[in-house]
Amino acid sequence: MWEVAEELNAMLVFAEHRYYGESLPFGNKSFTDSKHLNYLTSEQALADFAILIQHIRKTIPGAQNTPVIAIGGSYGGMLAAWLRMKYPHVVDGALAASAPIWQFQDLVPCSVFNRIVTNDFKKSGKGCSESIRNSWEAIKRVSSTGEGLQWLSSAFHLCSPLKSSQDAAALKAWLSETWVNLAMVNYPYKADFLQPLPAWPIQVVCKFLKDPSLSDKLLLQNIFQAVNIYYNYSGVASCLNISHTATKNLGEVGWYYQACTEMVMPMCTDGVNDMFEPQKWDFQAFSEECFKLWGVRPRPSWITSVYGGKNISSHSNIIFRCLCSSSFPWLLSPVELEKVGVVPGSWEARRLTTEMEELG
Repeated sequence: MWEVAEELNAMLVFAEHRYYGESLPFGNKSFTDSKHLNYLTSEQALADFAILIQHIRKTIPGAQNTPVIAIGGSYGGMLAAWLRMKYPHVVDGALAASAPIWQFQDLVPCSVFNRIVTNDFKKSGKGCSESIRNSWEAIKRVSSTGEGLQWLSSAFHLCSPLKSSQDAAALKAWLSETWVNLAMVNYPYKADFLQPLPAWPIQVVCKFLKDPSLSDKLLLQNIFQAVNIYYNYSGVASCLNISHTATKNLGEVGWYYQACTEMVMPMCTDGVNDMFEPQKWDFQAFSEECFKLWGVRPRPSWITSVYGGKNISSHSNIIFRCLCSSSFPWLLSPVELEKVGVVPGSWEARRLTTEMEELG
């Protein structure tokens, strides 16, 4: 991005999403209740970006008639694609990297994403995904006693000791999210997007997870060594906090609210075709949790209604590119690939097809 911008004599503009970072419309009250959070939507964010682009064109010399390309990855990639779709008179094209625009309703099976995450670990080391799969029952057995809970707290260097079966469940949820996060940032270079990490962090993690047949405690000690790469690669953490899986300035609270309103992405696991504990997608339970947290109910069909779901062939100049193997549940057909900017037979199209074929 930096190199291409310099080559094209282009200006790079990083626009902060409302309710993230320092862009808090109600200051410290922004997250107090759903009344103040009512303006946190992707549609509002897109409108912000469109107005910002128009302002830049009016106020910066030389920018008036220059083309604009929206760029983003993950949720930012979704926004880039949607910005081109909704504001084609403002944005001339979009590069949407690892953008899961089909992870809604029943556009793809709810199991696909976690199968792909599992495939990342399976490819990165023999016995790796199997060790993680076996760890859930190991945690269950060890945590069945008070002594076992104390051992887990010590073995994982937790900041707050585990005291109940609910705490053990929280530990497992924290581990699950850690594996998913690792897949999403499995870059071929050092990065600190979620946490400071080495290049190809899953390969580094899998070095500790070679033998899934170990006894419970030995296996879980290796699991700790693996997650410690994610949480303490820099070596400065004195303990691990299972209430956090990313850097504090990432804006997790805002994303959780969006997930409870518009960004409703069905996810499920079966423990056979993936390395996670079996868990069905339970929309009703999810809705109740959202209402308890925010006083709102999720709208599962809103995103597909607003942005079109799979019916995007009328749009143009959008390149959907996959930068890592953790985010392929939105595979496009050859016709759709061509119309939105990914050419059938290209490297991107072949890689997408190969990944999905490996998943069955």
